[in-house]
Amino acid sequence: MLNHTIVTIGRQYGSAGRDIGQALANELGINFYDKELLKKAAKESGLCEELFENHDEKPTNSFLYSLVMDTYSLGYNSAAFVDMPLNHKVFLAQFDTIKKIANQESCVIVGRCADYALADYKNCLNVFIHANMEDRIKRIAKKYELTDAKAKDLIVKTDKSRASYYNYYSSKKWGETSSYHLALDSSLVGVEGSVQIIKEYLEYMKKDTPRI
Repeated sequence: MLNHTIVTIGRQYGSAGRDIGQALANELGINFYDKELLKKAAKESGLCEELFENHDEKPTNSFLYSLVMDTYSLGYNSAAFVDMPLNHKVFLAQFDTIKKIANQESCVIVGRCADYALADYKNCLNVFIHANMEDRIKRIAKKYELTDAKAKDLIVKTDKSRASYYNYYSSKKWGETSSYHLALDSSLVGVEGSVQIIKEYLEYMKKDTPRI
C-alpha cells in the first residue's frame, strides 16, 4: 500500500459502496469514515451532530455556497463564521474535517464530496461504485423491509440528492467516469472483487510508471 493513502468512494444508492469501503479499510488496516465523519466534524466544530445528519449530502443554493467558501479561508473564529447560517457551518466544518483527516492518516472516506475537498492530494484515489437497478432494488428492499416499488423510489430520490450535491460543490458530474480515477460495477464484480481491484490499482499507483 502507498504510504499515507486516501481512498474516496462515491456511490449510487444501493450499490454496496459503503460495504466496499468498509471491507477495503479493513483489509488495508486503515480507518473508515462514512457517518463517522459526521460525528468527528460535530465534535471538532462544537455543533450538534443532528445538524450534520439533517444536512448530510443535501444541496444548497449558489449564493449561500459562495458565502461559505469565501469564509473557509478565514476560519472558525471570524465574525463571518459566527453569523453564518447553520447549513453553512455544517458544510464548512465537514469540509475542514475531511482535510484534517487526510493530513493525519491513511483512510477510506465515503461520499460527502471528499474527492473535491482533497483535489490537490496526489496520494488520493477517487472511486465510484455503481450497479444495475435490479440489484440495487433488491439490496435496499431487503435492508429496509420495503416493497420493490418503494425501494426504487428511495433509490431515485437519494441518487438525485447526491448528484445535485456533488455536481454543485465539485463543479464536476456525479457518476461520470471522467470525474474519478476508477469506476466499478459491483453487480459484476461484487464487494470482494471491488476491494481487490481497488487494492491492485493502489499497487499500480506506487510504481514509477510514465503517465500519458
